[in-house]
Amino acid sequence: MIVVGAGLSGIGAAWHLQNRCAGRTFAILEGRDAIGGTWDLFKYPGIRSDSDMYTLGYRFRPWRDPKAIADGPSIKAYIEETARESGIDGHIRFAHRVVRAEWTSVDARWTVHAEVGSTRSSVRFTCGFLYGCTGYYDYERGYMPAWPNLAAYRGRLVHPQQWPSDLNYAGKRVVVIGSGATAVTLVPAMVEGANAAAQVVMLQRSPSYVASLPTRDKIANAMRRFLPERLAYAAARWKNVLRGMLYYALARGRPAVFQGMLRKGASRALGPDYDVDAHFTPRYAPWDQRLCIAPDADLFRAIRKGRASMVTDTIASFTEDGILLGSGAHLDADIVVAATGLSMKLFAGLTLVVDDQTVDLSRTMAYKGMMFSGIPNLASALGYTNASWTLKCDLVAEHVCRLLNYMTRRGFMQATPRRDPGVEEEPVLSFSSGYVQRALPSLPKQGSRSPWRLHQNYVKDLFALRMGRVDDPALEFRAPARGA
Repeated sequence: MIVVGAGLSGIGAAWHLQNRCAGRTFAILEGRDAIGGTWDLFKYPGIRSDSDMYTLGYRFRPWRDPKAIADGPSIKAYIEETARESGIDGHIRFAHRVVRAEWTSVDARWTVHAEVGSTRSSVRFTCGFLYGCTGYYDYERGYMPAWPNLAAYRGRLVHPQQWPSDLNYAGKRVVVIGSGATAVTLVPAMVEGANAAAQVVMLQRSPSYVASLPTRDKIANAMRRFLPERLAYAAARWKNVLRGMLYYALARGRPAVFQGMLRKGASRALGPDYDVDAHFTPRYAPWDQRLCIAPDADLFRAIRKGRASMVTDTIASFTEDGILLGSGAHLDADIVVAATGLSMKLFAGLTLVVDDQTVDLSRTMAYKGMMFSGIPNLASALGYTNASWTLKCDLVAEHVCRLLNYMTRRGFMQATPRRDPGVEEEPVLSFSSGYVQRALPSLPKQGSRSPWRLHQNYVKDLFALRMGRVDDPALEFRAPARGA
């Protein structure tokens, strides 16, 4: 087997393969020079998780840091330690960027083409099963809008995905454009410490929902003092899973109540005179887009102390020294940070070919959120949009291992999801976020019923993936060709 990607999901997938599929060999092809994926790539100030590490961490390896909302370097170290302690690091081939994978039904094999190092020399691998753990966005570049008159701006423009190591913002006037998780993380981080900016303005076209969450989970830390480590970790994990599901159900079922709770929390943190409705009350319903987290209310605290400010307006044009707003106001800026989101790209953009036919993923349907109709022996680790990424990736890895073991026992070489013509197509994601809407035409579809429907619900997936049957009627299994 070949696993593509040595990030959070790739190392998790390798652990499951190593521990659940005895005797099966695997290699991990990683395009970068280090373990960590997202947590190795992003270097911007304050980089952290927006999910608690009891659910973002692996089910099989306890999170031991007292901080539940962890910084990027700590998460990267956790992934690296998992790989090293399990001997998974020895299976990784770094600087191997996979660009093409070709399936041949006659041989029941994938031929995987990769470019190696800065010279991009070509190498080929073959495997019986291909497992994509590449995340869902373009690692090369983030999304950058085409703003009017941008070329006139004489200051420095940066995107968080390519944060320059030499960027000194101490004492500078900074405008952070965006209202998502990255902007919510950057703004309080850039006004703290010896390198603090003189002023930071968060410029948003429209507000997002922002909830405060304690950095430390007091209940989880208390359980660690009184219970065995693994029991305490499992209990904290389930506590947070159920809490997240409860809040999500409340947000979707009683949006006005949930919105009121968030508004009350923001108002309490910002003070009675702050215009919460203008800057923290979105036009969309809760969880139409991902909820942003402010650990220990750091964003609210920075605004209340006057170190940062929020402006809700549109961009009319860039000027030589800043941004002219739709209202006619001008924001002076030595540095502009375009926290404008990601560009989605499944499988890191690699070309998939099945029996000499190039695959158009937008014409496929996702099977159990892990495989795709008409593509044999291929799985993908894609997490939740409304909960921690790793919760779903862990379940997918377990199910892939069960599928592989079943195929070995029965002598099958090929498993292919086949669409039921009676299943109606639906968009694979219902989020209204810009990065999702821009990508929807190129993404696979989901179906109107299981196993083609994505639940976005951990408990449902627990039954479907950990306990559900692998000899699914929607899967076509094939033994080796006679005489092969």
